Amino acid sequence: MPYRVSKKIEIDSAHLLSKHAGECRFPHGHTRQIEVVLESDRLAANDMVCDFARLKAAMTACVADWDHAFCMNRDDPRFAQLQSAFGSHVTGFAGRDPTTEVLAEELYRRIEAELPGLGNGVRLRRVRVWETASCWAEYEPARP
Repeated sequence: MPYRVSKKIEIDSAHLLSKHAGECRFPHGHTRQIEVVLESDRLAANDMVCDFARLKAAMTACVADWDHAFCMNRDDPRFAQLQSAFGSHVTGFAGRDPTTEVLAEELYRRIEAELPGLGNGVRLRRVRVWETASCWAEYEPARP
């Protein structure tokens, strides 16, 4: 069994879900907990899978455009107007609503790109994003 480590960070972000029929189609915000799980078959020379400080820095950089930002589908007709008004504080998702599931998948891909800087033999296991204290979505691709 591999060694596993996990790190959690917190961000505040807002979104609207243009494809949702209920209240979530209106702008609203969340304080999100974000958890990343790494694994490795062996420990590095410092007896760690990955230094938690390096993992936190990578995670923080990967979600910087979501923190204190308004996330929305670029196909939403209001996207251009809001981005013009608020600049980089409006983050677009190509053809997708920024659901918690989509955020988990996108963050997985972003963290995966950072793995070479986190340690030799380190693999990304999963990403979990909490929308509220009682609701989360997780992304972990199928393993061969």
